[in-house]
Amino acid sequence: MRETPPVRVRHLTKRFGDFTAVDDVSFEVRPGEVFGFLGPNGAGKTTTIKMLTGLLPPTEGEGEVAGCDLRTRRREIRHRIGYMSQRFSLYTDLTVDENIELFGGLYGVAGARFRERRAWILEMAGLTGAGHRLTEAIPLGWKQRLALGCALIHEPPLLFLDEPTSGVDPLARRRFWDLIHELSAGGTTVLVSTHYMEEAEHCHRLVLMNRGRIVALDSPEGLRGRVTEPIYEVRTDRVADAVEALEGRPGIVDAAMFGRALHVTVEDASTGPARIREALEAAGHRVEAVEPVRPSLEDVFVSLVRRGGGAPVG
Repeated sequence: MRETPPVRVRHLTKRFGDFTAVDDVSFEVRPGEVFGFLGPNGAGKTTTIKMLTGLLPPTEGEGEVAGCDLRTRRREIRHRIGYMSQRFSLYTDLTVDENIELFGGLYGVAGARFRERRAWILEMAGLTGAGHRLTEAIPLGWKQRLALGCALIHEPPLLFLDEPTSGVDPLARRRFWDLIHELSAGGTTVLVSTHYMEEAEHCHRLVLMNRGRIVALDSPEGLRGRVTEPIYEVRTDRVADAVEALEGRPGIVDAAMFGRALHVTVEDASTGPARIREALEAAGHRVEAVEPVRPSLEDVFVSLVRRGGGAPVG
């Protein structure tokens, strides 16, 4: 028998006056899935998450989150889910223990269960024996894990993470994603928004939004398969200037900086490398290498947003 999806929305729409922030969005999230939201600023990701967490009522459409109707049981949704924002939702003028006690009280976790959950949070966050420390004084990666623990103190089946690794170092980010996958393996469904493309690779499926609509929904591998134009990694000097030199040239679809190199999308693999070299050399650039590459999620993101009319301006 098929399990009930922890999140299911149909034709979800949100308008603010004449502006449509979310436009006819439908999707389901599977139990235990790590489900990612990607999109440029103004794409509708945050508004969608606010509707899913009961913070905003939809203008049109319907859906259920954690078994609760989005229209009629919004308050109940907030008690059945965990939520962690990029600001970590902590009170920095309280101690570690005081933050845990505060969230335990908010979610009605008391007695032996609270003591058990408190011990789990401290161990998971690497803060055993540090409950007396002021939250403001602990390192950022520990704050991040403490905030995650507080969001999970009531053991919700569904967890929302809004850009949860913003500002933390790569090692802390990797450790955090290890925790997310441990939660997923244990049955917790995780919905996460992120602007780090490498993090999107850790999601089981991704929904790409632009201008309030869903542009694509698939696994990272499935999304890469949607990019059909050839892509080349180009190593040259003055890469920022090189992008400008390639823009609008015949046969060049798109060019963008990718680390210390460029990723250049072309119309035709048989002529693309030569066109890249000609355009760059004509602008005075030294071309070290032009090599075909597999599309990254950033390439997919740029390609699909371009097909969808481009990102909103302003």
